[in-house]
Amino acid sequence: MRPGTPVRRLTVLYDAHCPLCVHVRHWLLGQRWLVPLRLVPAASDEARRLHPGLDHAATLREITVIGDGGQIWTGTDAFIVCLWALAEHRPKAEWLATPAGRPFARAAMTAAAAWRGATRDGAASCDERCEIPG
Repeated sequence: MRPGTPVRRLTVLYDAHCPLCVHVRHWLLGQRWLVPLRLVPAASDEARRLHPGLDHAATLREITVIGDGGQIWTGTDAFIVCLWALAEHRPKAEWLATPAGRPFARAAMTAAAAWRGATRDGAASCDERCEIPG
């Protein structure tokens, strides 16, 4: 990947065993995208096929976003990039990427990780069959 490589598409690897992650997946699907998103369950057969060189066990521990130019973002950076891809939230993402905004993005990720840890189940992945949360 060369610095400054434009991002034309993003793949978001999300934990399909996590109710919060599945809810965010559905929320992302309902947003207007400036950059197309492909939402794929982390460590799934599809994720392994699309990105064979990736540490798929790590993608289950932390949100991972992959750009079509080979860019990889994890954790707080992945959260910011997801927002950056959305029309309504790009200005907020640009602010969250600044030194002033980054602590807020980290706090949001810390809170989400704590909630995720308390609610994640070990059931089989729901892939595309997940119900939209109410």
